[in-house]
Amino acid sequence: MARLLEGKIAAITGGVTGIGRAIVLEYVRQGASIGVNYFPDNKSTSQLESLVAEAGEHGSKIVGVPGDIRKPEAGKDLVSKTVDKFGRLDIFVSNAGVCEFADFLTISPDLVNFTIGTNLNGAFFAVQAAAQQMAKQSPQGGSIIGVSSISALVGGAGQTHYTPTKAGVLSLMQSCACALGQYSIRCNALLPGTIRTQLNDEDMADEKKRTYMEGRIPLGRLGQPHDLAGPAVFLASDMSSYMSGSQMLVDGGAFVNLQ
Repeated sequence: MARLLEGKIAAITGGVTGIGRAIVLEYVRQGASIGVNYFPDNKSTSQLESLVAEAGEHGSKIVGVPGDIRKPEAGKDLVSKTVDKFGRLDIFVSNAGVCEFADFLTISPDLVNFTIGTNLNGAFFAVQAAAQQMAKQSPQGGSIIGVSSISALVGGAGQTHYTPTKAGVLSLMQSCACALGQYSIRCNALLPGTIRTQLNDEDMADEKKRTYMEGRIPLGRLGQPHDLAGPAVFLASDMSSYMSGSQMLVDGGAFVNLQ
């Protein structure tokens, strides 16, 4: 069977857990080689090692690049080491993000700044580094994917610091589509709904809350990280070659279920 990303070179931020990990595994199965950013600590290093092991025969197509995505140099380092290893950059996925629920009236400035620094500022500088590399490769161009969220479109009482960052990622992809089209660089956003990952495991462990959330989703279940992998492949592949500035909602139908 033909592989949709055969010979493509990709890089992703926050690629050793959750949605990012699922995307990495599917990208290498589809023929891509990929640079994977991960937080520079022992836990994340161990998660990278298990990711490479899980990739099996495709593990050699993964190169790990540690870095705190809040720092502009982390994105630059990811791009440069990916290019050093594989020769160019065709696909970039800005995925790294944090989400800690908090009350608006009592939330600390530290948590607000940490969330914005990771989810929005981190995305901006990482995407900029990828675009600078892809622009140098023009007219080859490339595909940039920003992992936003259904939270870009709706509010959340415990997410007043989080939803603006995900709306910002969506807006960043829209504006980058305008700015980078001249270099044949496509920019699109993935908007996951409620996906069961390490970010919300504690919250979704509450059976009553989990049942309530599942009842609001027409497909009747929470999303799993692998549910985002196929859409991420599509946006990276030539099958979406005339898509730029688009948003792809992957939420089991939750957003349209208002009645």
